[in-house]
Amino acid sequence: MEIVEEVFAFGHSLIRSTHKTTFEITKDEHLTEKGDCIIAVKANKSARDLSREFKEAAKKPNSEIKIIIEVEGDVEIVKAFGSPYLTFTHPTEMVVRKSSYMCDRTIAIKASKAACDLSREIVRKLQNPDQKINITLISRF
Repeated sequence: MEIVEEVFAFGHSLIRSTHKTTFEITKDEHLTEKGDCIIAVKANKSARDLSREFKEAAKKPNSEIKIIIEVEGDVEIVKAFGSPYLTFTHPTEMVVRKSSYMCDRTIAIKASKAACDLSREIVRKLQNPDQKINITLISRF
């Protein structure tokens, strides 16, 4: 079974996308140069805002999560996993991790890509504050 969640966000001039183990999507509007894992701001959802159905699916043992990042015709696909230990409670952020570390911001673990692995063409587009970003989360179990 698949559960699909759509998230919309925007770019920011300070997006660097250089973090080696995570990427983050935030509802916050502001970003500092220290936020090297952030790939999108002004998101319409956080970990807490994801649907009950998506959260339940992602918490199933061995669930798979596919993250599709679409930016002006360019697409990046990240494969990751869910866990029964995910809490989905953070009010402003969502983090995808290459590791198995979990906290209230974590929405997927053991990801195939981090911020530094994203296409530099996509990252260039993410640096435009007017750029709309579509993020599709698909949980399979």
